[in-house]
Amino acid sequence: MSELNSKIPAGPLSSKWTQYKNHQNLVNPNNKRKLDIIVVGTGLAGASAAASLGEMGFNVKIFCYQDSPRRAHSIAAQGGINAAKNYPNDGDSIYRLFYDTIKGGDYRAREANVYRLAEVSNAIIDQCVAQGVPFAREYGGSLENRSFGGAQVSRTFFARGQTGQQLLLGAYSALSRQIKLGTVKMFNRHEMMDVVIVEGKARGIIARDLISGKLERHFGHAVVVASGGYANVFYLSTNAMGSNASAIWQIFKKGAFFANPCFTQIHPTCIPVHGDYQSKLTLMSESLRNDGRIWVPKKKEDAEANRHGKLKANDIPEDARDYFLERRYPAFGNLVPRDVASRAAKERCDAGYGVGETGLAVFLDFKESIGRLGRHVIEERYGNLFQMYEKIVDENPYENPMMIYPAVHYTMGGIWVDYELMTSITGLFAAGEANFSDHGANRLGASALMQGLADGYFVLPYTLQNYLAGEIKVPRMSTGKAEFVEAQKNVQLRLEKLMAIKGKHTVDHFHKELGKIMWENVGMGRTEARLKKAIELIRKLRAEFWKEVKIPGTLNELNVELEKANRVADFMEMGELIALDALNRNESCGGHFREEYQTDEGECLRNDQDYKYVAAWEYKGEGNFQLHKESLVYEETEVKQRVYK
Repeated sequence: MSELNSKIPAGPLSSKWTQYKNHQNLVNPNNKRKLDIIVVGTGLAGASAAASLGEMGFNVKIFCYQDSPRRAHSIAAQGGINAAKNYPNDGDSIYRLFYDTIKGGDYRAREANVYRLAEVSNAIIDQCVAQGVPFAREYGGSLENRSFGGAQVSRTFFARGQTGQQLLLGAYSALSRQIKLGTVKMFNRHEMMDVVIVEGKARGIIARDLISGKLERHFGHAVVVASGGYANVFYLSTNAMGSNASAIWQIFKKGAFFANPCFTQIHPTCIPVHGDYQSKLTLMSESLRNDGRIWVPKKKEDAEANRHGKLKANDIPEDARDYFLERRYPAFGNLVPRDVASRAAKERCDAGYGVGETGLAVFLDFKESIGRLGRHVIEERYGNLFQMYEKIVDENPYENPMMIYPAVHYTMGGIWVDYELMTSITGLFAAGEANFSDHGANRLGASALMQGLADGYFVLPYTLQNYLAGEIKVPRMSTGKAEFVEAQKNVQLRLEKLMAIKGKHTVDHFHKELGKIMWENVGMGRTEARLKKAIELIRKLRAEFWKEVKIPGTLNELNVELEKANRVADFMEMGELIALDALNRNESCGGHFREEYQTDEGECLRNDQDYKYVAAWEYKGEGNFQLHKESLVYEETEVKQRVYK
């Protein structure tokens, strides 16, 4: 076990980033043309980073496993993006955004990184407006704001329920401009299979052309991994089916530490599971909690009658409804952070007050807001979300309350990075949801888009240049070097091993089984016994996978099942690490809820004396991980119990 150096600049919190930029090393324009950068992932973090670095004059290669960057999962973010503009004049500031984020993460995030995130947030809005992102506007023309969980101010900028899509289109436009200019070369339908390390530094990747199956070697003076999170280890999640963690898992196996893997987020407003053959879950935006009220029946007999189809939600009178978030958390009400809202909904359902056929749902009701504001206002704010709900559930949410239940959504854990977003491998950077740096144990709503664009537009252009200033004398390397050849050989052997199994069960069979193990034992509530059980079950399932998985087709062709098998093999290993990290952290904080560690009121009970650190795991072979710690030091923040009452 060793302490990690996060390279946080000296000085007051509010001036650290300014001091860093003032003293960073620069690369002159002529030398930028001599330097190559590889970016893996074309979501908000990857696309914005590649566009910015290309605009600066670097040569960039960007890799996308989809057919277009517009298919990146960033497009699915609905509700908005945070910034401290204080347009509503309701008391917001950079410090307040910083503090809400630190508090929302239950004091398990790095203070300096979070302050930098709040500091650059306003520039993100200016950048996106300049790109033409159609944010909602007030009657007078100024940008409109809405509220999100964990804040008592309105700081969330939005484009109806399509904010992620519009921001991604802005980043894609900037990226396309650089592709046209020739500073960025786009590799569609290419998946990163491994990183290449030469003399201790990241110098390239092995990629697979997903159409032909051919393996390719690509050199870069630096590599940026911006491939998203790992929520699909749970199988059922709000992530796109293709979202995966293979890129970050491969760099982890090459020496990049993995930080806080157990910090996974459960989102409270998802459409409940409706059958055994469901492949993913659908998120209803947190923005709905601005005007929707969450409740369950006060009487168990009413809840039971609803479950059996004998009593409809609208037939339950007002005085027989329990608006449990408003009751338990009067100061924040329905806008408490996601982890708090999710656990409160689970508690009501576990106690027998859940609704719907399964009893694993609560109501999200817009009757009061429609009566107060008018249906047309609700349609303007959330119309596309209401349409989506009706298409999936076949029920009109303007006339009947929505039914929602928590589901796996986002991962706060990720590859460990220092203040410069560099991993523990020199020259290898991680951005966006792929890294751990900004959200601690719980992410506040509308902060994922903020972090992805902050990393790409306003952090990496400085920190990556600072690193590359020392690389200008390094010539482009031949991909015929032994390190490239060896990396490609290892990838080839792994793929051949998968294809040679010829078992009897599909990839989806194993993925579903893994998801059940994870959700039942490493989900919203965790105990020592269930976590130990999960580790044992995952090891057995992994052994069976490598004996019995069935992959049709051949190696050197378009083979979607082979792609899935490769990713599920990584999830099999990752699931064990998540459970191990949760077992090691004997406290409750944010999205990590150990049932043995809770207050009398059922809230998280942290152990700041023993666990106020970032848990960074090093790969030592399959099922063998070594823990390293980065102590969290709060210079200007009072660490205390989170209270949203």
